[in-house]
Amino acid sequence: MPLSFSGLNRIPILLLGPLLHRTGEAFVPLVGGDPIGRRPVDFHIEALTALGAEIEVTDEGLHAKAAPPARGQDRAAVPVGRRHRDRAADRRARGGPDRAAHAATEPEVIELALFLQRMGARIEQSPGRKFTIDGVSSLRGAETTLSGDRNEAFSYLVAGLVTKGEVRVHGCHQDRLVTAITTLNRMGAQFDITDEYIQASAPAGLSPAAVQTDTHPGFMTDWQTPLVVLFTQADGMSVLHETVYEDRLVYVPALKQMGAEIELFSTCLGGESCRFHDTNALHSAIVKGVSKLRGAKVEVPDVRAGFSSVIAAAIADGTSEISGIHHLERGYHRPMEQFAELGLPITTVEI
Repeated sequence: MPLSFSGLNRIPILLLGPLLHRTGEAFVPLVGGDPIGRRPVDFHIEALTALGAEIEVTDEGLHAKAAPPARGQDRAAVPVGRRHRDRAADRRARGGPDRAAHAATEPEVIELALFLQRMGARIEQSPGRKFTIDGVSSLRGAETTLSGDRNEAFSYLVAGLVTKGEVRVHGCHQDRLVTAITTLNRMGAQFDITDEYIQASAPAGLSPAAVQTDTHPGFMTDWQTPLVVLFTQADGMSVLHETVYEDRLVYVPALKQMGAEIELFSTCLGGESCRFHDTNALHSAIVKGVSKLRGAKVEVPDVRAGFSSVIAAAIADGTSEISGIHHLERGYHRPMEQFAELGLPITTVEI
């Protein structure tokens, strides 16, 4: 992969395993992504090394060579991104099964496992979030239809609620949004759910809530950014407790510029103590609503903050100028066109 991809996102590290199996040698540049906290790649390196790869880490990226035969291994808790990459590498491992306990079980991970099974991979899921993968000599072609992005689905449902409108989301099934739907329902949202779409509205207004993020099937950390904007329009004091990334609340200053009343705390609020309880990480927020937002000039620090800044601007008095929209465009499918279709006027200006 060319160096021009350096720092843009976290996709290069996910391609390292598949590229090794296709070519026997591969280079991927340094990963990037949102500045939301520590996201080390040592898990990826350790897993591929355990499978027989030789990896050299340089200032520019990772240079890897396959050293067959790869060998099956037992591994402990595995994060989502690494689980995706391991699936693609493990399916071709030799010398015994690969086992991972306490692995990520997000819908996207299961979706990938099912697709690999269609291609001939031998993947078994057991209680205790355990996967066992027996290596095979080859895979065959297969077809699948990807389910909708639950991050986008939740974001647009919230966009409708925060503007006192209605948004109907197609293509993302209910089972991907169970916790999100329940959370919004407790705040006063009403839902129309079918096999084809999910629609949300809040004709009687919104109530405050206390929400704690968690790994799947808990409330997803990516959902909390638009949720905090929604909190500003709920009648009362809401609490957000982030337990996954220590710097997830970097978007709050931009919302405060627009008039949001938000206070950040390093203590664990609104839920049980998390792994950040004895750190200085500002990972809890108290949000007062209903806040009257105003237009402002804001800089977008990451993907989710980009969307949240736009929906905050949609309900703010006056015009807002939002820079750094490349984050929004890399994380959402045709966001400007989607917002325009929903009736939100946005003008893109070249600087």
